Amino acid sequence: MLFFMGPATGDQGREKYQINTESFIITPMNTTMRDYMNFAAETVWQAGRLTLAHFQTGVQPEWKADDSPVTIADREAEQFMRRHISATYPGHDLIGEEFGANNTSGASHIWYIDPIDGTKSFIRGVPFYAVLLGLEIEGRVEVGAVYFPPLDELLVAATGVGCWWNGRPARVSGETDLSRSMVCHIDTASFARHSRGAAWQRLQAAGYYNAGWCDAYGYALVATGRAEVMLDPIISPWDGAPFPAIFREAGGYYGDWQGRETIHQQEALATTPALLPQVLAVLNGD
Repeated sequence: MLFFMGPATGDQGREKYQINTESFIITPMNTTMRDYMNFAAETVWQAGRLTLAHFQTGVQPEWKADDSPVTIADREAEQFMRRHISATYPGHDLIGEEFGANNTSGASHIWYIDPIDGTKSFIRGVPFYAVLLGLEIEGRVEVGAVYFPPLDELLVAATGVGCWWNGRPARVSGETDLSRSMVCHIDTASFARHSRGAAWQRLQAAGYYNAGWCDAYGYALVATGRAEVMLDPIISPWDGAPFPAIFREAGGYYGDWQGRETIHQQEALATTPALLPQVLAVLNGD
């Protein structure tokens, strides 16, 4: 049984997704991809509800060495996720944005945690931030979960189980023409800062419409067919960890700017199979 049975209704979080808590009474020896997906969905949902206690309250950030913000909400959400994962899967490794790796040497299963993707949006009261969780097994991302707490949107997938958006199957767009496509992006100045300014200029000229302030929401838009392209010139593994599984199951592509599915090349691109050759050609100046 899936952990939800149709679109979300009402305003009382957990009940609308009909969480199947029995699926969490499991051991690593009998865990299926569906179990992992259910667990990931429950984990990001609970962590997301924690962040809402601080959202639009005037929470003050601290500033990390790279000049990015971090808040008490980031830390509380990641601490919860780490405890929840470690209690259920003690043999698995963890890598999180705020607290690093737990150094379980040689683990075949690695959970990547981003407690708030879009902290700049979070501290400004903009509702497009997300809680991200991805499970990499033997070097391949097999499970992904993304929850947007203020919007109450949940996007999850696992290999062979499908991609689900608030209980509905999610599929990428059927658009085949880049000139009629919506292109989503992060801070436009970041492309030039990372020597990708020319590539970005070409892509925004090639698309039909460019929409910003996206972070993880841009990838969710592409995975659910509401946009056709999303890209980042710089990214960390935890920023992209849910998306290879999500896009694979939604019939799309997530990976680097060379057409390789990965979360480890410090760049990211999401699009549809039909548009991928066009987008790569534009980005690479072909």
